[in-house]
Amino acid sequence: MEFECQRGTKIDLKDCSIDCVDYHCKGKADPSFIKPLKNPKSFTFDEKRKSLSRLDGKGGSLSSKCEESLDVNEVLLDCRSIADLPAALISEILNCLEPKELGVVSCVNTLLYHLASDHHVWKEFYCERWGQPILLAPPLGADEKSWKELFVKREFRSKTFMGRYSIDTLYGHTEAVRTVSILSLKKLVFTSGYDQIVRMWDMEEGLSIASSGPLGCTIRAVAADSRLLIAGGTDGFIHGWRAEDGNPHLFDLRPPQNQNTEFRVWEHEGPITCLALDLNKMYSGSWDMSIRVWDRSSLECLKVLMHNDWVWSLAPHDTTVASVAGSDIYVWDTNIGSKLANVTNVHAGNSFSLARSHTGKLLFTGGEDGAIHMFEIVRNVKFHVRRVAMWIPHSGAVYSLAFEFPWLVSASSDGKLSLIDVRKLLRTNRSYVMENKKKI
Repeated sequence: MEFECQRGTKIDLKDCSIDCVDYHCKGKADPSFIKPLKNPKSFTFDEKRKSLSRLDGKGGSLSSKCEESLDVNEVLLDCRSIADLPAALISEILNCLEPKELGVVSCVNTLLYHLASDHHVWKEFYCERWGQPILLAPPLGADEKSWKELFVKREFRSKTFMGRYSIDTLYGHTEAVRTVSILSLKKLVFTSGYDQIVRMWDMEEGLSIASSGPLGCTIRAVAADSRLLIAGGTDGFIHGWRAEDGNPHLFDLRPPQNQNTEFRVWEHEGPITCLALDLNKMYSGSWDMSIRVWDRSSLECLKVLMHNDWVWSLAPHDTTVASVAGSDIYVWDTNIGSKLANVTNVHAGNSFSLARSHTGKLLFTGGEDGAIHMFEIVRNVKFHVRRVAMWIPHSGAVYSLAFEFPWLVSASSDGKLSLIDVRKLLRTNRSYVMENKKKI
C-alpha cells in the first residue's frame, strides 16, 4: 500500500522519522517500515532509524528536499479505525448488514462485539423471517442481546431440520377432512370436512379435546387465533366461536349453541373456500368470485373485493390482502377496497393455493399444473409483483402451501409433500427495512 507524502499531514508518533530516496520515493513511503501499534487505532513507522542501504537496496541517495517533506509530523493525519467513530454512527452502519455479516463484525474486537451483539436489528431479523416469537418477547428494558440468542437458536433449528419428520395419525372424523388450522401459541389443531363437524385436538398429545355439532354443510375452511375461531362452509355462512375467559382450550365447541360466544354471518352467495384473521378483521373468499372483509367485533362487512373467477385462497398482511382466483394473482388495499396489482395466467389451470411470508413481501402460489411459483412484492412508485422462481415438484395439483423461513411446504393430489429451501433465492431484505425507516 502506498500513500503520498503531502505537506501539512501529520501522524502521531514518538521520536520516529522516515527517509526518502531521490529517484524512488518522490513523496511515497515504503510500507515495510509501517507496523501496527498495540493500540489498533493508529499506526507508526519503525522507530529505529534504518540505514540507507536498508531503505533502498539499490543504493539510492537521500534527498534533503524529500526528507524535509517527510517530516515526522507531516506524514499522516491521525490514521483512525472504524472503532473511533461515534457509537451511533457505527450502529447505523451495522444496520445495513445481514445476520452473517453482523456476526463476522462482532468477531473483530471487543467494542464491535458489544455493539453488534446488542444491536436492535436482531429483533428485526427475527420478525422479518418468522414474525413475533411464540415464547414471550424479552421484557421491556431487558438487554436486546436476547433477540440475537433467539435468532441464532431459530436459525440453527431451521438449518438442522433438513426435512426430518415423524407421522402421527389423529382419528375422530367419520368422513374426509378438507381443512386444517394450527394455533401454535396454544398447541391446538382444528380440523373439519365432509362430516360437517369442527374438531379441536391437542397438538402434543394427539388427542381430541372437543368437537362441535354438525354445522349443516361441508366445511371447507377453518381459521383461528387466540381470540376467535371461524369455519366456512358450502352454504356460504361463517360460523364463529369467541374465546372464553378461563377456558384452557379457549373455545367451547360443544352443543347446544351459546349465544354469548357463538355467531353466524351470511353474505356470500356461494361456497366459502378460504378464511383468514388479523387483529381487527376477518377475511372470507368464495366461489361467488368475491373476498369479503369483516369487522371482527361488530361482524359488519366492510369491503367486497370482486374477482374475475372463483376465489381459491387468500393471505392478508397489514393493509393488503393477496388472493388467487382462476389462474391469476391479485393484491388488494383493504382500506379503500382497490386493486393494487394483478398477475394473469400464473398457472396452466386454476391457482389453488397461496402462502405469504411474515414480511408480506413474498408470495407463493400452487396450481392445477403441479407447479409452484415464487413472487416478490415491490413497492416503488407503483405496486409491482415480480416473479422470482418456479418449481415443478408434483405431478398433481398443489392444493396447500405453507411457508416458514426458509422452508416452503406443499401438498398435492399426487399424495406427496414437498419441502423447498428458498434461502439461496432470497436476496437481502435490509434495503426494504431501510426504505421503510426513511419513509417513517
